[in-house]
Amino acid sequence: MKIMKRVIVALLVAAMAVSVFAACGNGGSGSGVVTLNVFSQRANFEGMQGGWLAAIMKDRFGVELNIIKESGNTLTTRMEAGDLGDIVIWGADGEDYKAAVESGLLLDWEEQGLLKDYGTYMYEHMQSALEKNRRVSGDGKIHGIGHGIAAEDESGREQHQEFMYAWELRYDYYVELGCPEVKDLDDLFDVFVQMKEKHPTDDEGKETYAVSIWPDWDGNMVMYPKSLASAYYGIDEFALGFYDFTTNEFIDPLRINDDGSYGPYLEMVQYFNRLYRAGLLDPDSDIQKNDQANAKIKSGRTFWSIFNYAGSSQFNTLENLNSGKGMYTVVPEEATPVVYGLSPLGGSCLWTIGSKTKEPELCMQVINWFATPTGMLEQQYGPQGLCWYYDENGKTCFTDLGRTAAADNNTELVSDNPDYQKYCGDSFKNGQQQLNNLIWSLDAINPDSGETFNKKGWASEKAPLADGNIELVWRENNNSNSMDEYLDARGKFVISQKYSYAEGKKDADLKVVWEQVTKSITTWSWKAIEADTEEEFENAINEMIKEAKSYNNGEGYNQCVEWSENEAAILTDIIKEAKSAQN
Repeated sequence: MKIMKRVIVALLVAAMAVSVFAACGNGGSGSGVVTLNVFSQRANFEGMQGGWLAAIMKDRFGVELNIIKESGNTLTTRMEAGDLGDIVIWGADGEDYKAAVESGLLLDWEEQGLLKDYGTYMYEHMQSALEKNRRVSGDGKIHGIGHGIAAEDESGREQHQEFMYAWELRYDYYVELGCPEVKDLDDLFDVFVQMKEKHPTDDEGKETYAVSIWPDWDGNMVMYPKSLASAYYGIDEFALGFYDFTTNEFIDPLRINDDGSYGPYLEMVQYFNRLYRAGLLDPDSDIQKNDQANAKIKSGRTFWSIFNYAGSSQFNTLENLNSGKGMYTVVPEEATPVVYGLSPLGGSCLWTIGSKTKEPELCMQVINWFATPTGMLEQQYGPQGLCWYYDENGKTCFTDLGRTAAADNNTELVSDNPDYQKYCGDSFKNGQQQLNNLIWSLDAINPDSGETFNKKGWASEKAPLADGNIELVWRENNNSNSMDEYLDARGKFVISQKYSYAEGKKDADLKVVWEQVTKSITTWSWKAIEADTEEEFENAINEMIKEAKSYNNGEGYNQCVEWSENEAAILTDIIKEAKSAQN
């Protein structure tokens, strides 16, 4: 990269600037707009970023964002071609990322002052996260910045995000049943049965289920059983299985206890099979996509979600809430959910810049804007002024349009103000950020307002509720103002905080075995979930264990477990060192 050289050249050819600029960049679309190719391992969308965020990008930076998602061999193909894109977003700062660093495919952010001159907000306010990247990159250089960053907290307390594992239930149906005790998963199952008896179909006459799940987010394990183990036992996905932050133990997914009972993962596979055989699991779960499941959640065809994003975030629209419907927390007494820690170090999903980009400064400016408080609020809630604003006390408030759009993303953006019309004419949904990565944590404190970026923490959003509102009923029953306040006060949770840990590399032989083992686990897990009898279920579990342990002359699974246990020991040392430094 020769940043200064390009600046000098640009000055020498100033008379030609207009014609040259229209043709420069990576597929510029004319009219002075440069197209930046953004390869994102986290994206669920491919194509041009649209709507109001596209208008912000053009207005502020003269750029369009062409999003390329990872599917199949996309990463391998781009690695072999030596060009990952202009901006590169990684799902983790582990093996793939480190291979790109070693191959010289990512820019050094400190070269010729790129970060200092064009990433000014990050440089001034996010040094802890930048230095974390220097440590994990392997070459002593800063190549990117992680996600989910929190502001420095001088109190020394351990911060955490909003509870993702919120255990949300159709609360209007739950009240209808008389709010029965839910001590464990068996009690929860009984509640599902009763709800289905009373509400076998939704308002459109379509069959209802306790839950609708999907396979496209599966990884080393099937996502939903794995997540239910995290929500119930307070263990977090790690390497091949789980990490227990209480005991610092690695738990492998095929574990069978000394008494013959299943370990956490297989136990939850069994629970989903129980739901399936009772007609409480959507039978399309193994073939549908996330957006298809979301549509069913929004329409009221499901009673339950362990996740807030697949529960209240989908179902609690203004229309449903005004109709007395809503999903709210009903957590089993025995459950100890994982909640993810907040840290100025940030998480592992990285923003980086490809070494072949012709626009390093523009890439850095765009990433830097995403890292500013204004950028965070705009990408989350829409354009400032049109959708939200700071009041005279510096606190964050929605406009009427912004509040409606936040509750229903199908809301069309409209305005009589000529300053805002460039953002209007389409739904809020079509302008939402499609890169699927946020530099700030939504639950971090906004330095400009002293409130969280999450609207749930805004003083302006704590208005009293009308009598009869189902949320008011939930609040009164649980003596809390919000689900997070309740889960926090309940005090039964485990914080997953991995500090500067980054997953290590696997050698070529282990990679092959790992892929074989994890494919066996996911394939046979689905067969077990959809078994029609107990015998079929047990056969599927036995075949899963047999096949997973058959690779590499019967040593493959053990090799994967051994590697995972070694990584767990590394994480344990990092946690102990970090906590010692805090004390």
